[in-house]
Amino acid sequence: MTNSAAVLTTIRQLTPKVAARSEEIETARRLPADLAQELAQAGLFRMVVPEAYGGLELHPAVVVEAVETLSRADGATGWCVMIGASTAMCSAWLPESQARVIYGAPNVITGGVAAPMGRAELVEGGYRVTGRWAWASGSQNCHWLVGGAVVTKDGVPQMRGPAPEVRLFLFPSSDVTLHDTWHASGLCGTGSGDMEVRDVFVPADRSTSLITERPHVARPLYAFPAFGLLAVGIPAVALGIARRAIDELTALAHQKKLMTHGGQLLAKRAAVQEAVAEAEATLRAARAFLLETVNTTFEAATRGEVAVKHRAELRLSYTHAMRSAARVVDRMYDAAGGTAVYRASPLQRCLRDIHVATQHAMVAPSTLELIGSVLLGVEANTVML
Repeated sequence: MTNSAAVLTTIRQLTPKVAARSEEIETARRLPADLAQELAQAGLFRMVVPEAYGGLELHPAVVVEAVETLSRADGATGWCVMIGASTAMCSAWLPESQARVIYGAPNVITGGVAAPMGRAELVEGGYRVTGRWAWASGSQNCHWLVGGAVVTKDGVPQMRGPAPEVRLFLFPSSDVTLHDTWHASGLCGTGSGDMEVRDVFVPADRSTSLITERPHVARPLYAFPAFGLLAVGIPAVALGIARRAIDELTALAHQKKLMTHGGQLLAKRAAVQEAVAEAEATLRAARAFLLETVNTTFEAATRGEVAVKHRAELRLSYTHAMRSAARVVDRMYDAAGGTAVYRASPLQRCLRDIHVATQHAMVAPSTLELIGSVLLGVEANTVML
């Protein structure tokens, strides 16, 4: 059995267990440690780690399917796996010696925040990093955490052309303070509180840049656009949550009777029938566009021919999938009527979860401005596309 088939089979076996613990995850506001370890043993946090380091090095379309399937069972679990798997792409950008130290253990979990919210002062042999990052999802179960920071010398930002130099730094969890700040409306079980380091020394070879440096592993997966790989699981979470919403509305529609319509089943209302049909078409169209661009871009990566247009269309499919998924969830919530307002309703959970996911900067509406500039042939800064 291939790595891809094995992972997808394992996830399908795990999803009933994950779904059964959904309320526990929500209430605890974090992924339980034993579940995180079970997911790690299944290889889900090593989906994009190079095979040379013991990882699975999966095709990004398989990563999409894996995260989508898990998120259909529980959005918070899918989100934590997405974060852990995506930050592990650092393994291909780090020098081999450090990559093997960090990612050599089969059950290692990494996480963190790529946004440059820290400061890294250049010192002999490396950097001294200080910073505090919000949205450190799944950090309670991580062995290593990544933080983005602006590089400084004597307190002055070091420039790379017109912009300050930005790097990613990896910290052992023992060097990081976690702050319990995650009191959110949705994705409650992700434990996405703040992480903080103060004057922590990081050796130079335990840092990297997805902007100015090339991966040390010459494989097609790492020729895929770096920010596209970093974000590929985000729309997958959204697709999974939206599919769950359609599932839940469909089940409810065959149970709920409308007293104002003579006891008629919700499923027999024309407005509900239309809503389900449109939701199905919207979700499947968004999913098809996402997989089309992922596959097309990966094929270009295998040839070493990824163009700016590939990167733009790839990121467009991410934002489009997120926005489409949110519309689907909204429609299913509305169709359910008053039943959906109660905390016990899975549709309420879907609504809260999807509208937290939409706030991620990598799929925010503002991304469409940059993408549109590329598609129109207008000059734009595409460094982080």
